[in-house]
Amino acid sequence: MKLGMPINYAGDFRATIDNLHDFEEVGVARVTVPEAYSFDAVSQLGYIAARTETMELQTGILPLYSRTPTNLAMTAAGLDYISGGRAILGIGASGPQVIEGFHGVKYDFPLGRARETADICRKVWRRERLEYEGKHYQLPLTAENGGSGLGKPLKIINHPVRDRIPMLLAAIGPKNVELAAEKFEEFQPFLFHPEYLDAAFGPALAAGTAKRDPELGPLQIVVQAAARISDDEAEIERCLAIVRHHAALYIGGMGARGKNFYNSLVQRYGYVDEAKLIQDLYLGGRKDEAAAAVPDDLVRAMSLIGPRSVVAERVEAFRDSGVGVLLAAPSALSHADRVADMATLRELIG
Repeated sequence: MKLGMPINYAGDFRATIDNLHDFEEVGVARVTVPEAYSFDAVSQLGYIAARTETMELQTGILPLYSRTPTNLAMTAAGLDYISGGRAILGIGASGPQVIEGFHGVKYDFPLGRARETADICRKVWRRERLEYEGKHYQLPLTAENGGSGLGKPLKIINHPVRDRIPMLLAAIGPKNVELAAEKFEEFQPFLFHPEYLDAAFGPALAAGTAKRDPELGPLQIVVQAAARISDDEAEIERCLAIVRHHAALYIGGMGARGKNFYNSLVQRYGYVDEAKLIQDLYLGGRKDEAAAAVPDDLVRAMSLIGPRSVVAERVEAFRDSGVGVLLAAPSALSHADRVADMATLRELIG
């Protein structure tokens, strides 16, 4: 299992990166930058590439709809080039609130678009002339499909460092998880409860793996978890409260009633009544009550928070569930404590 770390897109990004070398020195092997509807992730990862030596650089997560598949491929190839082969292209569908609200693009066919994006990216990196006839993307765009008829089947000018940059799909729905297991090198779920991997994702992972090309190698599971190693009960509760409020935001507030992927996921964990209550409270504007309604055992299971012995048990639970990259989000208040916690996690991971 590999230790990674997410970078927050809020706050003073440059100050954070000034301190990133300290985390690299204690064994943090991957860094990931989110995008959402803030600054773009790629320019920030380019800055990180220049300030680090060994860390893998993961986009976490570029929305499918904000860039064409070819642009995603070019972007990943450029990041891979300037970093000496350290790029991981993480993509996901996001949701209609962001895609239609912020990008003004129709949110349709996320599964088919993800599949075709993976195909097109790999053709670009292999420097093949782009001739692709998909349901959602046609290269070149012919007159029959609404183009001018002047498009040519081009190939990328530069030679990519790698002809297959690892691709990660962020997914929690059964069909998306199945696609990740079939077509992608990595799969990143959200609000991950390691003891319920099979209940939440087992059938989908099995179905996708059955269709997987052996050349892709085993599917790597990448998960994010808040981290704080402490014996202080007040400090532990402060950090658990952060997780509780974060979980309530997604379980209760992300998506419409009846169309919330995160709420459905928590129900697959067995928290059916709790998920409904959290959503009712959150959508009713009672956000603190929604956070208080998030089950304590769920909060602790998804986290790396508590005394060293407790955190060691959680590390093993993540390992036993097949997690290959553990993106630990340090929650300590001081930089020194955050580095110390990551050093301890690196030791526990081995």
